[in-house]
Amino acid sequence: MRKTALSLGLFAAFLANAQSIKTTIDLVNVKDDKVAVTMEFPKMKSGDIKFHFPKTVPGTYSVDDYGRFVEGIKFYDNKGKELAFTKVNDNSYSLKNAQNLSKISYLVNDSFDEEMNTSKHKAVFSPSGTDIEAGKVYMINTHGFIGYIENMQDVPYQLVIQKPTDFYGTTALVDQDKSESTDTYTLANYAKVTDSPLMYTKPDYITFNAGGMDLVLGVYSPTGKYKATDFKDNLEKMVVAQKKFLGDMNTNKKYAIMLYLSGGDGPMVKGFGALEHHESTSVVLPEAMPKDAIDQTITDVVSHEFFHTVNPLKTHSEEIHYFNYADPKMSQHLWMYEGGTEYFANLFQIQEGLINKDEFLKRIGEKITNSKNYNDTMPFTVMSKNVLQDQYKDQYRNVYEKGALLAMCMDIELRKLSNGEMGYRDMIRKLSQRFGENKPFKDDKLIDELVTVTGYSQVKDFYNKYIAGSQPTPYAEYLKMVGVEVRKQETPPIFWFIKDPNQTGYDDKNKALAFDENSALSPFAKSIGFKITDQILALDGKTIDIQKIQELIGYTKTIKEGQDVTVTILRDNAGKKEKMTLKGKAILDKLSMETLQFKANPTPEEMKLQTQWLTGKK
Repeated sequence: MRKTALSLGLFAAFLANAQSIKTTIDLVNVKDDKVAVTMEFPKMKSGDIKFHFPKTVPGTYSVDDYGRFVEGIKFYDNKGKELAFTKVNDNSYSLKNAQNLSKISYLVNDSFDEEMNTSKHKAVFSPSGTDIEAGKVYMINTHGFIGYIENMQDVPYQLVIQKPTDFYGTTALVDQDKSESTDTYTLANYAKVTDSPLMYTKPDYITFNAGGMDLVLGVYSPTGKYKATDFKDNLEKMVVAQKKFLGDMNTNKKYAIMLYLSGGDGPMVKGFGALEHHESTSVVLPEAMPKDAIDQTITDVVSHEFFHTVNPLKTHSEEIHYFNYADPKMSQHLWMYEGGTEYFANLFQIQEGLINKDEFLKRIGEKITNSKNYNDTMPFTVMSKNVLQDQYKDQYRNVYEKGALLAMCMDIELRKLSNGEMGYRDMIRKLSQRFGENKPFKDDKLIDELVTVTGYSQVKDFYNKYIAGSQPTPYAEYLKMVGVEVRKQETPPIFWFIKDPNQTGYDDKNKALAFDENSALSPFAKSIGFKITDQILALDGKTIDIQKIQELIGYTKTIKEGQDVTVTILRDNAGKKEKMTLKGKAILDKLSMETLQFKANPTPEEMKLQTQWLTGKK
């Protein structure tokens, strides 16, 4: 009986594989940083075929055209003969009378090597990109390696990774063979393929259980500065707090984190952050960061991605559930998917004791300040629905500022209405119970659903005014309800290159000051033709030395209005860095600042609501 059962199991597995798309990624025979991919197909049902690589993928809100990294594509019939095809665009191919299509082969270039060349295309956000460095590391965001045939997205995939025997693959997937030279994974459909990143490198990983969930953390540190064990304690503390915060909203039993630290002689990347998946997240950070800074970033950024397991990965609209990779239709609810998730990533830290109330309030104040760099009257639903279009995409990053603030204000509104019995988290829990991973809601009916699950029609008024409407959100009014006051002050006139000096960064490789691309230029910077993508190498002959940055700041404080100033910059010119000198007369600028603080003597009502807000207790 045991033998028969085993045979039937093998036959079922064989049958499943016969009906699946076998996709092989060769990480052994890598030449010129190009990886060979072959896809073998079951019998076609249609003669006319369209084959696609994604234009964009869920969780990213930009046109990335992953097909542009593919070259040498060939289509074969079941006798090994090449089939004629038409290349429609970077991502799509069309074949006529291809019912005998049996295999596709091609080479994949990585996106990391092209991040600094934006002359033809905006760089792919690093955590959603790909890296191919033979003998060192392979960051395999699968949507950058694997395509699909239109109308066959629901066919299972068998993914085979041919790898160096001394490499380990960090992933949430389960390897189904025992070979040291290949890993084999079975995935239900193309959506699961794109939801399953992998990172292959020489083993540096840890596995442990936190809050009832099995975790694997794999780390690539090019100079060996860091090991996976360095981050275990902080990660464990964070996950336990998150699981407690989410309660029954999170059902994950396993989770994988791929931490890629850039540096050394590796590619120059700039898109630091993370990309969420149902059971994993890919993270890219600079290796030059101090350990405590990486720990804090993991708490802030990785927690954000983990909270996505609730929204939108398991609670979402039809646009996300039936995602069209070739011609994506975007949802109008980024305020909830990204904004609400970012709010959770901060709220859980105060409610679970990872930060104190003053730090939490400081973060809220920074988001209010940062939100002013964007169009405050643009309806969030309009921006979200059209985020891939040029006139809207520059507003996207406001989802992490105003989007989080909208969720905060809705949280306070709900607590006020319910006498503390319901908040934003309760609303999302009820929404997830009403819908779920396999039951999407209609995009234009979400607000009606929120009224249903909360029982408060005022939620719709809030939505129509501040989310779907053009009215700026009155943060001061909502914060006053929880005993917080806004204080305005102006700084003395200062000399700098952007309106908010706090948004200044540093490029370790170029030894230059760099700026957030959404920062507002100062009047001086505008007057000399400075671009926000420029990097500063020197000011009045004083080279940038991060170890002596306070000396540079001190020098800027001595600059007088109208003084002659010379700035040495590095400018991206058609993909090449060009050193230039800009000159002009100094213009000093006043920075108007708003600070938040808890009232010394809040009313009993304000104090009660504040306590409920900061603790999550009713």
